[in-house]
Amino acid sequence: MPAPFGPVPADTDFVEPDLSGGGRTLADVLPAVSRALGVDAGLPTGGLELPPAPAYVVMLVDGLGHRLLAEHRAQAPFLHSLLGEAPVTCGVPSTTATSLTSLGTALPAGQHGLVGFTSRVPESGELLNALFWDQPVEPTVWQPHATAFDRLGAAGVHTTVVSKRDFAGSGLTRAGQRGASYVGADDVAERVAGAVAAAARRPSVTYVYDGDLDWHGHRAGVDSQRWRHQLRDIDEDAQELRDALPTDVRLVVVADHGMVDTTPATSLDLDALPGLRDGVTLLGGEARFRHVYCHAGALDDVAATWREQLAGRATVLTRDEAVARGWFGRVDAGVRLRIGDVVAAAHDDWALFSSVDFAYETRLVGLHGSLTAREMEIPLLVC
Repeated sequence: MPAPFGPVPADTDFVEPDLSGGGRTLADVLPAVSRALGVDAGLPTGGLELPPAPAYVVMLVDGLGHRLLAEHRAQAPFLHSLLGEAPVTCGVPSTTATSLTSLGTALPAGQHGLVGFTSRVPESGELLNALFWDQPVEPTVWQPHATAFDRLGAAGVHTTVVSKRDFAGSGLTRAGQRGASYVGADDVAERVAGAVAAAARRPSVTYVYDGDLDWHGHRAGVDSQRWRHQLRDIDEDAQELRDALPTDVRLVVVADHGMVDTTPATSLDLDALPGLRDGVTLLGGEARFRHVYCHAGALDDVAATWREQLAGRATVLTRDEAVARGWFGRVDAGVRLRIGDVVAAAHDDWALFSSVDFAYETRLVGLHGSLTAREMEIPLLVC
């Protein structure tokens, strides 16, 4: 369990992940699938158990938090009917690049190294956007560990990723999903056909990614009709996939994070608050979870200023404090400096915008990245 270290207020509804190896997290899903297939792939032993089957399809719906699903029975009757087990958690930060890599590698961020949406490349001092992979960093060096797909394949399991054609060969795909065959699928029919064909092989694991709900949530918010309509479509898609699969194939539906809507009243511009850029050489992360990189010797002053200015609106920890709490799991030496010297995790529905460095974020409504229950808790639905 996380160590009681660092100034995390008692009244904050943070859900800190148990990344000690016996928890129930997104990183534990593929190891549980491996055991359910009866295969020893050398993956970590976690706290999840799944029913035996000769083939598994794992469908990840980007942005479908457990609480969001629980609150929208009318829009998602099929997926809602599968609720019952306690939710699992994603890792920290609760963001796509970190979570997809944790799923694909069965490792926490402190080991796989994708510690956020954007993070510093220590060797160059530049900021890497892990979704666009916009720095000259080799993905297999940035994330050098064998993926779960590598290990499953070596153990004789047929592994397939079914996702958008644009993502084939991307830095994020290579970092977290290498080792699997890739099937490009840009619509529901292609996703279903690709998953059904892959699941016909035994033993097999097929990973299917759907990013549309997250896309609509960012732009319109999870409290919008647009988001609800998309959830209804995804519910129908999941049921269509279940109906198309053989009865002996298990379908698991998970997510990478939840989402909260911010408002003008809970939006901060960090660049407009006195002193927050003093001693700061680079700002990373995203609006719900900031990595703050400091000039040499400025750490204590930066941490104190951020705590004072964001009191009641964010938890501010030094890197050492966040690592001690277990937020990133065990942190490899090569990963440590990618984490901010200071990190700031937003409370409630606060947003930590930067109009100078991340102006595009100010146009978003739905956000994620912090440790609130609405962001951290994700469903694990088995049928």
